[in-house]
Amino acid sequence: MVVNAARLAVFSPVDSTARVEAVVRRLADAIAVGLLADGEQLPSEAELAASLGVSTVTLREALMALRQQGMVETRRGRGGGSFVRAPAEIDVATRLRLIAVDELRDLGDHYTAIAGAAARLAAQRSLPSDVAPLWRSLDEMAAVAARVAPGMIAQLRRLDGRFHIEVAAASQSARLTQEEIRLQADIGPLLWLSHEALGGHDEMAAQHHAIARAIESGDGDQARALAERHVLDAIDHLIELRLGLEE
Repeated sequence: MVVNAARLAVFSPVDSTARVEAVVRRLADAIAVGLLADGEQLPSEAELAASLGVSTVTLREALMALRQQGMVETRRGRGGGSFVRAPAEIDVATRLRLIAVDELRDLGDHYTAIAGAAARLAAQRSLPSDVAPLWRSLDEMAAVAARVAPGMIAQLRRLDGRFHIEVAAASQSARLTQEEIRLQADIGPLLWLSHEALGGHDEMAAQHHAIARAIESGDGDQARALAERHVLDAIDHLIELRLGLEE
């Protein structure tokens, strides 16, 4: 289990309104992007409720909702508790058909702002220990990309999402990190689809490395510009793919 700033953001207090829904969304997003791994045991109810800043009653309602969605399994008896169940892979092309071009463009505007701000702050605030996870994720992506086997694409997509979440975590902003996790859960698979179509792993890896180098060197303006361009390129091509589905 990796304990880092991104995971700490998952278990930070939720907003004071609609707390059951907020807890469900927080944990569901973390499960969807792989921050909470399949089979991982969640903290005890008392510990999890305290870290999220909610009552145990609220937490139990949220866990019940997650069980109904098939994302959490509760086991009784010795060694029991609540365990993560990773969701099945989604049909990305079908999901893309359901999103209007205007909505894609709006999502792109929002995500560009989040990604750019996170990268700029990461360059300004991060310590070497914050940047190390970025390079570790990139090394893992390169190793996975070198192997052609069933399941590798899904693993690459999860590592891609993890890289962007780690950039946000390096910004030292829990809210930016939580928003990046939410966006990766919402549109990460769609963005990966566009990256694949743009030229596969090599082009994406080059952009990732450039962002990591700018953050490591403390160049906030460059990090922001690179992160924004990375998202905009993906969204522009995603819109092209979406329009192509109408032909």
